[in-house]
Amino acid sequence: MATLLTVPAKAIRQEEKGVRRLRVPLLAGNWKMYKTPSQAAQYVSAFLPLIRTLTGVEVALCPPFVDLTTVAAALRRGRGERGTEVSVALGAQDVFWEDEGAFTGEVAPGMLVDAGCQYVIIGHSERRQYFGETDEQVNRKVKAALSHGLRPIICVGESLAQREAGQSDEVVRRQTRAALAGLTPDQAAGLVIAYEPIWAIGTGRNATGEEANRVIGIIRQVVGELYPGQPQVAQSVRIQYGGSVKPNNAAEFLGQPEVDGALVGGASLDPQGFATLCQLAAEAAADRARSGQ
Repeated sequence: MATLLTVPAKAIRQEEKGVRRLRVPLLAGNWKMYKTPSQAAQYVSAFLPLIRTLTGVEVALCPPFVDLTTVAAALRRGRGERGTEVSVALGAQDVFWEDEGAFTGEVAPGMLVDAGCQYVIIGHSERRQYFGETDEQVNRKVKAALSHGLRPIICVGESLAQREAGQSDEVVRRQTRAALAGLTPDQAAGLVIAYEPIWAIGTGRNATGEEANRVIGIIRQVVGELYPGQPQVAQSVRIQYGGSVKPNNAAEFLGQPEVDGALVGGASLDPQGFATLCQLAAEAAADRARSGQ
């Protein structure tokens, strides 16, 4: 079982500003169903030199299952050849909730750990929309990932119909509660949650920075409600925005006080473009540190 370096909730300072500084922004690139293993290796070789000197931000690459071992090896080579100050982790795009069995086509959490993963995306809007993934299944996957030392990136967000019906806040609250059901405070404190409105995924549309910040504040409030009397849990959870984030609009989101990075889809497929996003996140983190947010 892999071991993740986590900060126990009880050990995190309860002062809001102190905890906020512990939330290092995470830029996670979700490649979806793009790139062969050879293309993935070329990507990593081009990408690492572009972010080598960044500080104050964490980066994760989430390629298709078939690319995981290739990317893991390329990351190891890149660290050995050049060295890098920024942490670049490997993540998967999904996981099954059983350790093994007759589940054709599924991938177990232990397999991801052995392939070199530290993160796994769970409950992505496309999994929910195209494959009927339910809140209950998301929760089972979260628990399975945590039991193997993987850190989940849990996706929540409303559809266009739900948004137009004024149900956005209700949907996000429900999905957050369901995803975290049965988790201990320490488990919840180490999570990453991505607010990705379905109506903004791959459409070119996106929320405003202020709107994203407001909904992410609601998600953090829900986490606080789940762990009453333990404000350090909600203050330590990293909550990203995802939804057509690109270099030309990223600063609007990354500069918001509640936004802890971004889950990036199409814009992460180009190493130069994704490196630019990582640079913008590092600059936003530096601005926050200077202002004491």
